[in-house]
Amino acid sequence: MVAAAVAAAEQVVAALREECATPAARLDGVAAAMAGEMAAGLAEEGGSKIKMIVSYVDNLPNGTEEGLFYALDLGGTNFRVLRVQLAGKERRVVKRESREVSIPPHLMSGNSSELFGFIASALAKFVADEGHNAVFNDRQRELGFTFSFPVRQTSIASGTLIKWTKAFSIDDAVGEDVVAELQMAMEKQGLDMRVSALINDTVGTLAAGSYYDEDVVVGVILGTGSNAAYLEKANAIPKLEGELPKSGNMVINTEWGNFSSSCLPITEYDEALDKESLNPGEQIFEKLISGMYLGEIVRRVLLKISLQSSIFGNLDQTKLKTRFILRTPDISAMHHDGTPDLRIVAEKLADNLKITDTSLETRKMVVEICDIVTRRSARLAAAGIVGILRKIGRGVPGDKRKSVIAIDGGLYEHYTEFRQCLETTLTELLGEEASKSVAVKLANDGSGLGAALIAAAHSQYLN
Repeated sequence: MVAAAVAAAEQVVAALREECATPAARLDGVAAAMAGEMAAGLAEEGGSKIKMIVSYVDNLPNGTEEGLFYALDLGGTNFRVLRVQLAGKERRVVKRESREVSIPPHLMSGNSSELFGFIASALAKFVADEGHNAVFNDRQRELGFTFSFPVRQTSIASGTLIKWTKAFSIDDAVGEDVVAELQMAMEKQGLDMRVSALINDTVGTLAAGSYYDEDVVVGVILGTGSNAAYLEKANAIPKLEGELPKSGNMVINTEWGNFSSSCLPITEYDEALDKESLNPGEQIFEKLISGMYLGEIVRRVLLKISLQSSIFGNLDQTKLKTRFILRTPDISAMHHDGTPDLRIVAEKLADNLKITDTSLETRKMVVEICDIVTRRSARLAAAGIVGILRKIGRGVPGDKRKSVIAIDGGLYEHYTEFRQCLETTLTELLGEEASKSVAVKLANDGSGLGAALIAAAHSQYLN
């Protein structure tokens, strides 16, 4: 009886292992497909599944910036305001202060002027607390605005809201320029501050990385969600209208989460998750790699095992049938369990899913499921990065330039197995020689610090 239950469970795991397999040849296909979709998205609006949004950021910070700059980071139920004092190459960021403010729920579905009025008043208070600053007697304060909602950007400091996501639904803001709304609200508060850049958090990650290391050419977020931005040659963007920027460069926000390709290893669990999601058929790449979904994929595998085998004993499946009850930090804790009897795995199964009295063999199987799902995620993320590097002719044999990828997000920062797998996969795909000139580093707070740095790099007072 026990042997039959174990065999049935092992069959599910074996099928999962096979369907999630990411041999190098397959990943090369993913990288090539990514580079191809990127080129198609640069050629014309709507030419690809990935949007390849022109950010209008044509200068990345390089460490020489000086002065006091501000940032506003709006992306959820809280927003942050930051003040950053920059002191050039030698001393860099000498002071950084921030304040977090929660948005009253009624403002998230009210009207535009109320929301932006509330934000502007918080900014005005933040500035007032500085007291008088003679620096601003004859110059305006400058702000970088990170706005993590879909916008159609028209210049570095203007963009119209396409739609709200998350818990926001302010109808009269849709189709309006969010910078103009904020600017108007600040003027009503008597705050003399100019929005010098509208960015998204991924562009900010690239900027925060490049500020400390000018070899940074790609910024990636691997957290709850996933995205990548990179530095492209302006003359390689056919859809870019008007004259090319003086720098000859342009930061592109890929929105790679929406990438999909027949090369991707997709299982029945991914298909079911996608079908039941809020956005079926969209964000396929993100659903395979980002922190929001890894725990949910593992839960679905465990549920199938419980339906096909009695390995979990006499189980009340209520918890196991609850979507998103298993989160990626839970998977990470089980995956990194170094106790001889896998005690942490036992605790997580009991606490989250009410699966108790598991055998050591069963717990080892659960760790293997976490490993299969996470390795697939990390290897696909690495393939996406290689696709971007190939698109810009970097990390290829004969390219001696150093190329650094700045990565932000809890999945990369806190999930050690994920991080190590991503890094070894990069080396495997690039090859020994080319991988010597490619490095990965953690970049924190693209949405806050990154926005202030872009405001500095695009200051109206630069000669």
